Amino acid sequence: MNFTRWSARLPGTQRRAAARAEHTVSPDRRGDGSVPTARGEQLTDDTPRVPVVDELPVRDVLDRVPALVALVHGPDHRIAYVNDAYTAAFGERPVGEPARKGLPELDELGLLPLLDQVLRSSKSRTVKSRKTPGGRSYTFTCTPVDASEDKDGGVLVFAVDVTDHAEAAERLRASERGQRETAVTLQRSLLPQELEEPDDLRIAATYQPGGTEAAVGGDWYDVITLGGGRTALVIGDVMGRGVRAAAVMGQLRTAVRAYARLDLPPHEVLQLLDGLAAEIDANQIATCVYAVHDPNEGRLVYASAGHLPILVRDDSGIVLRADEPTGPPLGTGGWMHASGSVPLGPGSTAVLYTDGLVERRDQDLDEGIAALSRALAGATGTPQVVCDRLVRSAGVTADHDDDVAVLVLQHPARTGADSDLFRNAALELLGGVEAAPRARAFASGVLTSWRFPTELHDLGVLAASELVANSLQHGTPPMRLRLRRTDRRLIVEVTDGDDHLPRRRRAEPADEAGRGIAIVATIASSWGSRRTPGGGKAVWCEFALPRTT
Repeated sequence: MNFTRWSARLPGTQRRAAARAEHTVSPDRRGDGSVPTARGEQLTDDTPRVPVVDELPVRDVLDRVPALVALVHGPDHRIAYVNDAYTAAFGERPVGEPARKGLPELDELGLLPLLDQVLRSSKSRTVKSRKTPGGRSYTFTCTPVDASEDKDGGVLVFAVDVTDHAEAAERLRASERGQRETAVTLQRSLLPQELEEPDDLRIAATYQPGGTEAAVGGDWYDVITLGGGRTALVIGDVMGRGVRAAAVMGQLRTAVRAYARLDLPPHEVLQLLDGLAAEIDANQIATCVYAVHDPNEGRLVYASAGHLPILVRDDSGIVLRADEPTGPPLGTGGWMHASGSVPLGPGSTAVLYTDGLVERRDQDLDEGIAALSRALAGATGTPQVVCDRLVRSAGVTADHDDDVAVLVLQHPARTGADSDLFRNAALELLGGVEAAPRARAFASGVLTSWRFPTELHDLGVLAASELVANSLQHGTPPMRLRLRRTDRRLIVEVTDGDDHLPRRRRAEPADEAGRGIAIVATIASSWGSRRTPGGGKAVWCEFALPRTT
């Protein structure tokens, strides 16, 4: 078999470019078994003759190559030649043996089918970084050898030791896995371990990090009970990936919980977050939507900082997309955010989500949101069931290329005995000081009809009396007393037209006023106040119901 034709096919070997004009070729046959001397060049009589690749002793060259070289021929891939490097790596290999028997290392690496493929197609194939039983890693290149008149075709196997590169790559992958696991652990630890459970809403959420090839992002969500039956819901996405994005996310989530306790309107909360995001990292921006649900209003009031629109399905199955208003992402500064609202009455379901659920590289974002709307229209069941169905319908799997966070909330439509546990009663406070005894009588009658225990009845009447007296003294019309019960608590709330928020203070023994809020704070489980849209304020307190009630 002619080795000269195969030598030029070795990876990394190139023929020397030489002029072929005006030179003579003198064939020469050597009797020592090496390749015959081939074409020689001589540009002038004075120029020394330079040997070309075809004149080199190929067997001697292959024996000295540090890479592993083996030559097989025929359909059984019988061994024709192995070089010294191959012998040093795998031991002596008998010439004439079929590869399945004589080259067991190739069989173990699964390369025998590749030899068949190369022989049939006459096309080279390369397999990168295969680890041999001895622990070394090689990249194998299999090159077809043309058949001659009296010989079958063959395959030249050329293997380069890449153990150092493979080990370095594995160390890098291990480091990346460690960093990703750290980021995932940090991300999950900064998300709420258990969602708060409001009285009037049923809520479920899910978070799924990106696949192993994707770094963890900064997706987050939270549920915050504000008191007075109101609930804040928030979802956001910090741009960027890795531990830094997760750390920024944790700071923003903590800040949201702190700002939520101030019971500010959604757009004011985002205004505060915008300034904080710029202080945390001027180069890091985040999208966020903050919403507040008030069961008395039957609406979801929200503000968005560059985030995706909230989707709401009403009790008839129609999906509403809350697009406006939307401001720029947090951290950009120089923008006044605004609040909007969307109906969320009994029987409604709302979905807040991050872009990993709807954004695809080969699809427009609006198409993804439209597909999610269609999936929401047909998704029924508990919030967790709806959440899982939406994630599945979006094709999110374990190897998804982006983080996904979804928050689903339902305002159940209660009927029958369950509806008796959720009641409302309200009284307009007209007139002057005579409104106080009317308020006490109203509260007493309502609490009696709700069959509260005597102690809770008396505490509720006392709280209503003190809040009404405080409003009559410091507030302005219109005034209203509202009583609300859920399956877990009694809520007493008084609203008026003055936006000055009361505060608890310590009254001196000689003071004739200033004890009302202190009394309410002492007897109630919790209390608070907030400004209402359009001016005015609301002051409320809560009492936990006995489990037997």
